[in-house]
Amino acid sequence: MVTRIPAPRKAAPGLSTSPLRTMRDQAPEVARKAAQALPPAARKAATVVQKNVRRAATGMLGLSGERMSKVDTAWLRMDSHSNLMMINGVWTLSPGITWEALCERVQQRLLQYPRFRQRVVEDAAGATWVEDRNFDIAAHVLREKLPHGTGHSMQRALQDRVGELAMQPLDTRRPLWQMHLIEDFVGDDGAKGSALIVRIHHCIADGIALISVTMSLVDGGSEPPKRKARADKEAATAEDWIADALIKPFTGLTVKALDLAGDSAAKSLQMLGDPEKAMHHGLTGTMDMARVAYQLVSDAAALALMPDDSPTRLKGQPGSAKRVAWCPPIPLEEVKAIGKALNCSINDVLLSCVAGAIGGYLRSQGDDPTDQEIRAMIPVNLRPMEEAWKLGNRFGLVPLVLPIGVANPVERVYEVRKRMNALKGSTQPILAFAMLAVAGLMIKPAQDALLNLFGRKTTAVMTNVPGPKEQLTLCGARVTQCMFWVPQSGDIGLGVSILSYGGGVQFGVITDTTLCPEPQQIIDAFAPEFDQLSLLTLMLPWGD
Repeated sequence: MVTRIPAPRKAAPGLSTSPLRTMRDQAPEVARKAAQALPPAARKAATVVQKNVRRAATGMLGLSGERMSKVDTAWLRMDSHSNLMMINGVWTLSPGITWEALCERVQQRLLQYPRFRQRVVEDAAGATWVEDRNFDIAAHVLREKLPHGTGHSMQRALQDRVGELAMQPLDTRRPLWQMHLIEDFVGDDGAKGSALIVRIHHCIADGIALISVTMSLVDGGSEPPKRKARADKEAATAEDWIADALIKPFTGLTVKALDLAGDSAAKSLQMLGDPEKAMHHGLTGTMDMARVAYQLVSDAAALALMPDDSPTRLKGQPGSAKRVAWCPPIPLEEVKAIGKALNCSINDVLLSCVAGAIGGYLRSQGDDPTDQEIRAMIPVNLRPMEEAWKLGNRFGLVPLVLPIGVANPVERVYEVRKRMNALKGSTQPILAFAMLAVAGLMIKPAQDALLNLFGRKTTAVMTNVPGPKEQLTLCGARVTQCMFWVPQSGDIGLGVSILSYGGGVQFGVITDTTLCPEPQQIIDAFAPEFDQLSLLTLMLPWGD
């Protein structure tokens, strides 16, 4: 018996023999006809919804671009009406440079970093770095004239312009950075040249990483190392993030960066990254793990139970205007000499002068800072320096209480040293880093509530970045001064920056004008504090 198999019917043109395939092929046409039947307003709303759903889906699935880390996402979402999360910097150059030369250098060097060619696309699950197909260098390197009235120097006009730009949001449709070149600038010393204002959103990189960017831009700088392409283009998984954000900071060079006390503590943190190896350490390993666990619990409790700052005029509800100021450089060798004489670090000396300058400012305003203290959040680097070119944010925060009420400079520097030593061995920077990573997982209201813990108990953000030891040149012009200002989050209205460069140390301040209308008055108190400490140090008994 022969079974006849009928020949398949020939499908009509445009149709498929598979019902599923037919539905798939006809779906766009059906959707188009359905959309056309809608009223114009509804059709527009449907298009927006479709676009947002597609953007969220591709972002969550990692189908396009590179997924932003959770820590960087936290910084991206931290912008507020009073504080934008931008790192602002200024270079003065002698002689001047042209806009065309700067654009050429940016194209040759800066755009080698993918982050500076990528815009940010946010979605419900976070954000993605996406190549800007319409990148226009003229939208990022801007040419400016600096207006200044009679009786005002160009230096003051430059400070005012930096303050204005600190509160102007970057265009989210483009990569989040801009340079503003003032081609004709005359400083207070009468030297003619140029000034360059740089604005970079904190989600791109932290201060240490941006030093690496700077070194690639200057004359003689090298291009950034080429990042190896990932075998899988998909965004980092949750497991990748946990390894990067919560395990790696406990291991490797981070242990050295935190300057933890004793070998046993260092071994313990390494064990957290490799529990299997910890099993071979027996009782000693168990005791070390217990010690570190106790330290983590203690530091977490200390962060949560931090008392509020002293109620000074520098703390309160900020407005929406900023002002910046900076001082001429102080010779780094003098700072080192004072530190050596007093058996203190350079950091101790500089932070003591900062505390003295803030206390002096409050006295000049008629306040009495005696017995008062303010808390400053200080970043602690959590990455090997050779990996700074990878950009992103890899730092923790440690709270330092500044003794602004101690008038005696020598007594104050020893008090700062004692408090800095007490922070060594602390796991608080790692806990703060982990908190930022967790915040990046949350919706913005929940993130704000978590991060307000720092804002309520902090008056200032302070950072000390070691810059190049030798003076730099850019497009043939010497960089005569460079300064930067860190962003403040929440309701914090004071940012303090210390930067060493070319054998000098500079001190810069950015303030909210509602809380501190004239930051120059704080700056003006810094040099006298340093001179007083230097004089008193010379008067102390000297040994061999």
